[in-house]
Amino acid sequence: MIPRKQLADNSGTSMVEFALILPVFVFLLIGLIEVGRYAYFAILASHAARAGVQYAAQTLESAADASANGPATRSAALGDGQNLASWTVHSSVQCTIGGATSTCPLNTANAVPANLVYYVQVQVTGTFHSLLNYPGIPSSVPITATAIMPVNNQ
Repeated sequence: MIPRKQLADNSGTSMVEFALILPVFVFLLIGLIEVGRYAYFAILASHAARAGVQYAAQTLESAADASANGPATRSAALGDGQNLASWTVHSSVQCTIGGATSTCPLNTANAVPANLVYYVQVQVTGTFHSLLNYPGIPSSVPITATAIMPVNNQ
């Protein structure tokens, strides 16, 4: 007959439970880190687009740089985006007359409608690469951020 004290011995139970739960906790922790990294890069893209559009919306001359995907607008965006070389910056100028989309005049020497408003749009695109490959989850996810602002001195 087995002594009663040996039947009620639970000394290794906690260690076995910990060994079973540890992989789940590690998987959740790594997933949480990946979500945080994705959010970080999305915020960087948003700030980069905002910095580019703030530069380009200062004057009509800086907006002209944005209309040609100019280097100054790109430099302002990537400078705020911590110079991530793999990111692409696309900028454009749009016009509205009375709230309706219109074509932008090529030169402002001609008569320009009084309610013409120039808008600058900067779009920053990059790719987030996961540190680990999870089954069923893509290892890279595209990140895109867009900012639009009216040109200040029109």
